[in-house]
Amino acid sequence: MEVSTVVRTLLSKRGIEAEHEIAAFLHPDYEMHTHDPFLLQGMKEAVSRILRAIEREERIAVYADFDCDGIPGAALLQDFFQKVGHTNFEVYLPHRDREGYGFHPEAIAKLASREVKLIITVDVGTNAVAPVGYAKQLGVETIVTDHHEVMGALPAAVAVLNPKIGEYPFRDLCGAAVAFKLVQALLRSPSCALRGGVATSVREKFGMPEGWEKWLLDMVALATVADLVPLTGENRALAHFGLKVLRRSKRPGIDALCARMRLQKSALTEDDIGFSLAPRINAASRMDDPDLALRLLTTQDLEEADRLAGALERLNASRKGVVSSLVREAKRHMHARFAEDERVIVMGDTAWKPSLLGLAANTLMAKRGGVVCLWGRDGGGRLKGSCRSDGSVSIVELFAEAGELFEESGGHAASGGFTVSYDRVHSLPSELRSVSLRLAGARIAEKKTEADFELSLPQLSADLFADVRALSPFGVGNPKPIFFLDQTLVTRVGRFGREKNHVEILLECRRSGARARAFDFFKSPGDFSLTPAPGMEAGILATLERDTYRGGIALRLVDILPAR
Repeated sequence: MEVSTVVRTLLSKRGIEAEHEIAAFLHPDYEMHTHDPFLLQGMKEAVSRILRAIEREERIAVYADFDCDGIPGAALLQDFFQKVGHTNFEVYLPHRDREGYGFHPEAIAKLASREVKLIITVDVGTNAVAPVGYAKQLGVETIVTDHHEVMGALPAAVAVLNPKIGEYPFRDLCGAAVAFKLVQALLRSPSCALRGGVATSVREKFGMPEGWEKWLLDMVALATVADLVPLTGENRALAHFGLKVLRRSKRPGIDALCARMRLQKSALTEDDIGFSLAPRINAASRMDDPDLALRLLTTQDLEEADRLAGALERLNASRKGVVSSLVREAKRHMHARFAEDERVIVMGDTAWKPSLLGLAANTLMAKRGGVVCLWGRDGGGRLKGSCRSDGSVSIVELFAEAGELFEESGGHAASGGFTVSYDRVHSLPSELRSVSLRLAGARIAEKKTEADFELSLPQLSADLFADVRALSPFGVGNPKPIFFLDQTLVTRVGRFGREKNHVEILLECRRSGARARAFDFFKSPGDFSLTPAPGMEAGILATLERDTYRGGIALRLVDILPAR
């Protein structure tokens, strides 16, 4: 297989050198690189119970988290139930501000009152021992589909489908991908459990063509990228093929969102998901009602899709303004209370809205590294917060070590959320700092950015960009390659954007005269190791990007260093 020197070097940096590994990475095979859904512990029991519910025409509820993992997962399950004609079905998305994350007894009671007999969770429920038990008392059975870390005993559900339980070959699926695995298993199952069924598959029973479920991969790609799970192993295959489906998606809501943002649907990338689609899906729950996003992803009405896309665009614009204001206020608190080299920041205010604190914490963490935890008060008067980590400390481990501080907590290595009592909230800064430092070995080490490959400006080309894109989709576990360009001349430094809050520099190679544009968003010249000025020579650390602003290839700035 012909592979360029650049690609081989970049793959080698990722520990991929054998020819068969290179072939698998560059050209994923759907059948070879995704796993049998029945390898998930409990899948047979889950499938049997769902088919029995369909046969008996029992009311089924999908209870999904309110973010851009749970909502796409709920959408694909809704697609399945509609396809098999099971109309006695509903989706329940908890309200982020009024109810918060989790599987809530109050919601379970509402569903039971509507004669729901089976609840299927998406992206929630692995640690919901008491709520699942409560549902059972009300005569409601539960199937959990989730991917969060197991914190203790499992709930007494019909099945807990979670790749972190049992011997499933890949542990890092997102919540929507687990829901997709459930659909795969249902379609492959014999239809003999259904009225009039014989020993054929459910797929054949309902006249569904081979491979129909692959149309659901657009939701899996959306969630896999948005939820920041590692884009390696099975996730790489799901995201790779899911992006192909997304570019051809039959969902009017995707068309409407792309039209609003002037994105070319046929050329969507993981960046378009991360920076454009997912923030608008998440804006529904952060600023209003998560059902807006679900309806957008599931409607077949063109006018409704356009209306909902417009609503999410307005909510996202409002969200940006509120988060910017929150970050500015948090920075004032931070500068007044913490030293510049402090690597564990914990602060809060009862006026802060918990639904936006994850975004604000991530912005602050990206600026200074370490761990940032922010808390506020929700609509029910509870104190809730979000934590973000640069990887030096696992948030899951942090919560486990400081468990007695919290009423509720959960999340991933890089992010998580918690609920804390008014009595304990003032203990958070000292306790979390102590635990964080202990987990990091008495010190949180600063991460040094290193280049994957050295280039000169004349080497920037469409062919080079194509080589780099061969390694996509990029994300956690497969970051964009960082290039180092030495002895580049800075010819201009400017700002762009409506609020002039993005930085742009123009570069030139003295020897060849080659030129390039380099930029980054929400940065000032002073945010880099070396403040750029016209006439200076510098070393540039950057990723390669398609320049949607002016066309061609541009550099996305990572850092600006002194020339060698």
